[in-house]
Amino acid sequence: MSNISYHYATVLKAINELREKGYTEDFNLEENCLTCISGNFNHDEFEISDIYFYEGESNPDDEATVYGIVSTSGVKGILVTGDETTSSPMENKVIEKLLIHRKRK
Repeated sequence: MSNISYHYATVLKAINELREKGYTEDFNLEENCLTCISGNFNHDEFEISDIYFYEGESNPDDEATVYGIVSTSGVKGILVTGDETTSSPMENKVIEKLLIHRKRK
């Protein structure tokens, strides 16, 4: 079950809190998977454990989401995204999973 936090502290604070919890990898969104030094993970090979959502008070372009992610093989890491709605079609499965998890709360 995801732990979704909506607060207006900094993105750096969320990243630091996740690092303290053992989220050591830095995930990147590429084509149809998440990538990090430990490997590539398709949309069905990871779960989202924590979400920190930030909205820009005056500019919607300031939106950011910090995801704590755990792969099925136990790799724990962080993905920081901006506006997910502008992703390429190749990223849709991963983005869809991220958005579904964010909307659960």
